[in-house]
Amino acid sequence: MAPPNNRRPGFSRRAQYGLFISYMIAGGGVLVGAVLLLLSMFNPPAYAAVRGAFSELVTPIASGLDWTRRGISSVPGGISGYFGVRGENERLRAEVTANRVLVEQARSTTLENRRLRQLLKVRDRAADPVVAARLVYSTASSTRRFATLNAGSWQGVRPGQPVRGPNGLIGRIVEVSPNTARVLLIQDPESIVPVRRLRDGLPAIAAGRGDGLIEIRSAGAAQVLFEPGDAFVTSGTGGVFPPNIAVARVRRRSRDIAEAAPLASPDSLDFALVQQPFFPEAGPTTGGARAPEAAPR
Repeated sequence: MAPPNNRRPGFSRRAQYGLFISYMIAGGGVLVGAVLLLLSMFNPPAYAAVRGAFSELVTPIASGLDWTRRGISSVPGGISGYFGVRGENERLRAEVTANRVLVEQARSTTLENRRLRQLLKVRDRAADPVVAARLVYSTASSTRRFATLNAGSWQGVRPGQPVRGPNGLIGRIVEVSPNTARVLLIQDPESIVPVRRLRDGLPAIAAGRGDGLIEIRSAGAAQVLFEPGDAFVTSGTGGVFPPNIAVARVRRRSRDIAEAAPLASPDSLDFALVQQPFFPEAGPTTGGARAPEAAPR
């Protein structure tokens, strides 16, 4: 026998009350939805106020539920992060131990070099600064690249002295007047600077191109591969530019001749430092040979 279509909850008061309450909630929801729909159609400002009130009531509850959800979902990540931190700590400890060995080796090498220098009586030369002057003019749009300093012979500036900025080499002095000096920039086609590659000491020549860039050419080896980011510093060869001044950085990968960008741009500098040459030229001797004393009669 088929069951009847109209199912009643029977004589259970709880079931009857539950069914009645569900009907009331459904009817109330339909009524509230209809009221809100009519309110949004005929009175949008009032509907916006009601919506804002509901948002104010619902937002703290939603925030609390979201915080609870995030806290529960972060438990597995916290556990895995704990074990990951332990592994990372072990790796860092091993790295510190290996670095300690390298530091001890470097320290012993430094001490050995110092002892050998003392035995050989080797003395490091340092280029003394002459004056800090303002860069008042630079030819950025011409094929010849020059700059002008507001310091000259009255301030101790002489031709051949190197000029550098905080980021690297700028050029060298070529002309001097009492209160101004002309600087040949390293981007000029007539500029040639002996350099070396920073990562392996490869000797090279940095020559200006006249378009704001520099060409790096190997000074000895052939088929040299230049990688992007290779940094070049002055080598001290020639006795003009002191060693270890930043010059340029290679822009793209190439072989034999690399295109590099200078690290110091005179167009963005206000001041520059004029230094003594690394090996200044020897001046004329003032003392001649001592005259022999007259023989007594």
